[in-house]
Amino acid sequence: MKTSEAIADVLVREGIEVIFGYPRNAVLETAAARGIRTIIVRQERTGLHMADALSRLSRGKRMGVFAMQHGPGTENAYGAVAQAYSESVPVLVLPMGYARHLAHVPGNYNATVSMRDVTKSCEPILRPEDTPAVMRRAFTALRNGRLRPALVEMPWDVLALDYPADEVAYTPVVSTRVGPDPAAVEAVAERLVNTKRLVIHAGQGIHWAGAWAELQELAELLATPVSTSLEGKSAFNERHPLSLGSGGAAIPGQLRHFLDNADCVFAIGASLAETAFGVKLSPHVPVIHSTLDPADFNRGVECEMALAGDAQLTLAALIEACRKRITTPRDPAPVAAEIKQVEAEWLAEWLPLLENEGAPLSPYRVLWELQRTVDIDNVIITHDAGSPRDQLTPYWKSTTPLSYLGWGKTTQLGYGLGLAMGAKYACPDKLCINVWGDAAIGFTGMDFETAARERLPILSILLNNSAMAIELPVMPVATEKFRATDISGNYAEFAKALGGYGERVTEASDIAAAIRRGIAATEAGQPALLEFITTQETRASRL
Repeated sequence: MKTSEAIADVLVREGIEVIFGYPRNAVLETAAARGIRTIIVRQERTGLHMADALSRLSRGKRMGVFAMQHGPGTENAYGAVAQAYSESVPVLVLPMGYARHLAHVPGNYNATVSMRDVTKSCEPILRPEDTPAVMRRAFTALRNGRLRPALVEMPWDVLALDYPADEVAYTPVVSTRVGPDPAAVEAVAERLVNTKRLVIHAGQGIHWAGAWAELQELAELLATPVSTSLEGKSAFNERHPLSLGSGGAAIPGQLRHFLDNADCVFAIGASLAETAFGVKLSPHVPVIHSTLDPADFNRGVECEMALAGDAQLTLAALIEACRKRITTPRDPAPVAAEIKQVEAEWLAEWLPLLENEGAPLSPYRVLWELQRTVDIDNVIITHDAGSPRDQLTPYWKSTTPLSYLGWGKTTQLGYGLGLAMGAKYACPDKLCINVWGDAAIGFTGMDFETAARERLPILSILLNNSAMAIELPVMPVATEKFRATDISGNYAEFAKALGGYGERVTEASDIAAAIRRGIAATEAGQPALLEFITTQETRASRL
């Protein structure tokens, strides 16, 4: 048995079913020999994004794994590892490394040095006999505490060495949960019950803990509204009368209204990290912060009270403590009526764009029609960076958990394609959609071929305005003199050339029918790219 075979054996024991990768990496072959599916991508970043989506949608129970070659392949993967780290997603990263005698030669990329700041655990296998211990530490990091990538670098000379036993002594690692301080729970419950205009703000921790039912139960018990972060979007049914929707840089009017008029915000499962793409809490409103990682307390937002622990365990404890203090059921009708009224007033300002009949098309009209055409309960959707995120998030109402893969702490163009493909692998019965622009497709578009080759029939909604439109206000001279923000392409034909279904749409009256044709193509097993020729509209609901 070679070391590469020993690593594959550990992966089998940990329940790994697929490795996303790019050759050359010996573990791709030895894992395939053990029955682990290998999906090869066109570039490393997309493969890691696919692994990211698999981990998210399975809540880490089907761990995403990515393997790549040493040197350039590992360098190309850096951005995607950083993305997963920023979004707190567990992914096992398996770069091949230079031979041990070359590992620290200047100019040779060393993953354990260069990726230390974007991984939770980062370690090389230097001797074959160390394989079980190194892999055990990596999986322990992946399955416990705050979830982030773990990296195991495998020097090419070590992979080829004989493992010093006929079997690998390895048992799958344990996974634990940590609950909050009971005394702190009682104090927080007292505060929540007696707060007049409370807002619950839910983050991605609700998804990881599977605490969707508990979140709704607490909201209904307290008759209080719920908002979510971009990463937490779909943690609360956005058609529930107590939903305020989700906010980032673009935010729905009802959410801004309630945050500004709250007398307390209870943030649960959210890091509250300072980011240009997160919900801005009002500085005068006290915050109670509950999250798994105490390092987040007071990091970006000052908190008055705090609970450290798993979101499901925390919410269950709070529900019990609040029930002891609420003697009669609370009426949610006044809050629900206020939400409905403020939302209607805000939405009225945007309906001219959402229902626009003009050409070029309004991107808002495209996405508004998309929501009205698909079966919303059976969709998993994600956005790309920039305008697509702002044009989708405030208006799209997610109804079921993990039906929206939101992100926003870093803003890599092209992230959404890999997320949609990984989602389709994880949930083949769902319609998996990515929404992107003509700038984003320039970063990862070739991996649309991966969707065709690997039989991952996603629906790709491309908003083509022939420009880096969001940059126009900051590059007027470069645009006027050198057309620096102009970009072009016929992406429907591009999709066809790569083995998918492609269609270009220019008239508002054709949007819904084109979407239905795209869905039909995915149902027939073919990835579809619908290219909508849109205006350079970049106005967003920034309140």
